[in-house]
Amino acid sequence: MATSKPKKTNTAQSSSQGVKFARRTASGRIVNLARDDDMDVTGNQSGQNDYINYTVMMPPTPDNQPSTDSHGGVGSKEDKRMSVMKSANNKSMLLRSQTGDFDHSRWLYESKAKYGIGNAYWQEDDQFGVDGGVSMSDFMDKPWKPLTRKVPVKSGILSPYRFLILIRLVVLFFFLGWRWRNPNPDAMWLWGMSCVCESWFAFSWLLDSLPKLNPINRATDLAVLHEKFEQVSPSNPTGRSDLPGVDVFVSTADPEKEPPLVTANTILSIMAANYPVEKLSAYISDDGGAILTFEAMAEAIRFAEVWVPFCRKHDIEPRNPDSYFNLKTDPTKNKKRPDFVKDRRWIKREYDEFKVRINGLPETIRKRCDMYNSREAIKEKSLAKEKNGGTLPPDFQVEKATWMADGTHWPGTWLNPIADHSKGDHAGILQVMSKFPEPDPVMGQPDEKRLDFTGIDIRIPMFSYVSREKRPGFDHNKKAGAMNGMVRASAILSNGPFILNLDCDHYIYNSMAIKEGMCFMMDRGGDRICYIQFPQRFEGIDPSDRYANHNTVFFDGSMRALDGLQGPVYVGTGCMFRRYALYGFHPPRANEYTGVFGQNKSPADTIPGKPTLSGEDDAQPLNVHPDLDLPRKFGNSTMFNESIAVAEYQGRPLADHMSVKNGRPPGALLIPRQPLDAQMVAEAVAVISCWYEDNTDWGDKVGWIYGSVTEDVVTGYRMHNRGWRSVYCVTKRDAFRGTAPINLTDRLHQVLRWATGSVEIFYSKNNPLFATRRLKFLQRIAYLNVGFYPFTSIFLVVYCFLPALSLFSGQFIVQGLNVAFLLYLFVITITLCCMSLLEVKWSGIGLEEWWRNEQFWVIGGTSAHLVAVIQGLK
Repeated sequence: MATSKPKKTNTAQSSSQGVKFARRTASGRIVNLARDDDMDVTGNQSGQNDYINYTVMMPPTPDNQPSTDSHGGVGSKEDKRMSVMKSANNKSMLLRSQTGDFDHSRWLYESKAKYGIGNAYWQEDDQFGVDGGVSMSDFMDKPWKPLTRKVPVKSGILSPYRFLILIRLVVLFFFLGWRWRNPNPDAMWLWGMSCVCESWFAFSWLLDSLPKLNPINRATDLAVLHEKFEQVSPSNPTGRSDLPGVDVFVSTADPEKEPPLVTANTILSIMAANYPVEKLSAYISDDGGAILTFEAMAEAIRFAEVWVPFCRKHDIEPRNPDSYFNLKTDPTKNKKRPDFVKDRRWIKREYDEFKVRINGLPETIRKRCDMYNSREAIKEKSLAKEKNGGTLPPDFQVEKATWMADGTHWPGTWLNPIADHSKGDHAGILQVMSKFPEPDPVMGQPDEKRLDFTGIDIRIPMFSYVSREKRPGFDHNKKAGAMNGMVRASAILSNGPFILNLDCDHYIYNSMAIKEGMCFMMDRGGDRICYIQFPQRFEGIDPSDRYANHNTVFFDGSMRALDGLQGPVYVGTGCMFRRYALYGFHPPRANEYTGVFGQNKSPADTIPGKPTLSGEDDAQPLNVHPDLDLPRKFGNSTMFNESIAVAEYQGRPLADHMSVKNGRPPGALLIPRQPLDAQMVAEAVAVISCWYEDNTDWGDKVGWIYGSVTEDVVTGYRMHNRGWRSVYCVTKRDAFRGTAPINLTDRLHQVLRWATGSVEIFYSKNNPLFATRRLKFLQRIAYLNVGFYPFTSIFLVVYCFLPALSLFSGQFIVQGLNVAFLLYLFVITITLCCMSLLEVKWSGIGLEEWWRNEQFWVIGGTSAHLVAVIQGLK
């Protein structure tokens, strides 16, 4: 314990006044640390060893100076606080110092005071007071706080891991050299096959291990995000949210394979996300144009009007109703409102009725269509008889249409498909089912639809149903084409600077997930981030995870390691994009890496360019990599082209510090967005037409990239190739959860699709061997591993047959089992085991999960990967 007491002589006005310090010893005595006799230690005796030759020279600050009253006397401690509060910056002090005490650490840091050994000096050129150049506001204002921070892996784990990689690399080099120099003359064919396979395994291991040299973890600060963007301030007097808008995309194609109830629950979790309602917009792309999906979404929006306020009132997690009501834990845990049990019972009954309505939609639609078709058949028959003299023509037929609830024809795919109404041939559909909410909260009332929502914001986000136009003769590019259609339609309607894409079976498990990702985008340097990738987590998997569906070695190991380089790869879902980066533009302040290992870093040159309409054609600059050529053809929509600059500006981080580059001023996003009108909706329908992408850069430089089964990996690679970086966001509570294949057939089919996409990347212009100098060396190695790993199956299958071939031939891969061969194998095996244990340690995965991953790697490598390579060679 340390106490301070001024000298008996009044030297408060001296700038070099010494403030004496004392401490309490273990025996409870107060001893003077300055060896002076003027310290009052009445009733205590001190020994010689209790004194320390130590003097702290403190500069005069508001809390260590005695204040004088009207007679010049020394005031009390309360008077000193009151005198400080009466300064010009008293509002700042009241807001920033809850206890009223002066913060020495902050004052010393922000006034740049010098530290010495045993004393602290006040800078000669900085005197406290108005005339000295430093005022109270200079060191009492809040210091700038980052929104994110890196959490490095402990050096006690990472350093041995790197050392073992080096040791194993050296041992492999000598082992392979020994193997090639010592053939087996009795079985040259067996020796040759084994040497080739072992050399490839070493090469494949090197591609997999090098990108794991620098794994990192990251943490976000949601309290700082709230403080900067959602609190009342001089730039935000109303307290509205200054966060940028987010458009959430959900894609589906077939209601038979993707049940509408699952999709509806995903939409409900999005609508209830903990993000400013007026800044959140949701879109669903129905690539099949099914009326069942359309009406299921309409039912979901009606249920969201009570589900979303219920989640806000009682802080429900997760906000997928099906997952919430199936929780095995106590639902009343941490719930304090007395009406929670009543509200939960009522909302559970409403959800059960909602499920029944969804499950009954196919029968409801069929009965409605039969009723309308029978009426139309009677009318058509009477008209045909009138035109044919009272008799019905022999070739008379009535088309069985699909009808909407309002008595009009469904423009999408009919239950009995015909021309213009089939999966590959139907008109574009866009329906805004929930309009933009009011900019200010709309509080509920008692008995609001049988629930008391008093003081609860009852607004729900904007939601739109989108089904792009499809016609025969056009290549619609599957999921990538559907995503690009949503990008254009959303740019016309809401134009959120950030896009979160989810599969229809992946729902928001953590309602704060969007804000967690926004911390990275809005932090210093966030304008160089193209996307935030979240890990994929799955439900409904057997406890033993026999098919390695959780894939934790990849999501918790490899992806964390890539985050320490240029960023993780894009894996198809659970990813938040910067819209401006999706448009194919370059990042601000991009870098180039030259040298054999990319060790030379230098700023990249700026390539000028501007977006143009589809009819205009600008020549590509000479000596520029195709991925660095700026996109120039976005289509003939003027409204869309004008939205590009708006999205870029709104996606900038907050310029609240001098170190923030390319930022926007605080309060720039407080203006309410304009309501939708008929012209905007018509333009949105036009940009999802099948001919809109003709003679444009969509699918080549803009949006999701076409031409690959794994369009997700290629899209992320193109962004990294332009110099963007990505971030891996692992939250304490899983951000998203979804479903995974539950049987071996579906799992192998999934692995086959991934491997086929990797083989396509290897044989295409997206091979990282041809990447730009803006791609880091180890990031290039990681993408090389993506394209090379399926080819390991060839050597794996051959190597698996070697024991049988040795048994039948009576020969072995070496001439004899000597000490050198066994020693090499021992060291290689031990280092691999130790590396695996350390990797399990820094990634946080379990040993059983690691072992399941190794098991399924062999299963997939000897089956699906090999089939993918054979298909790619055709």
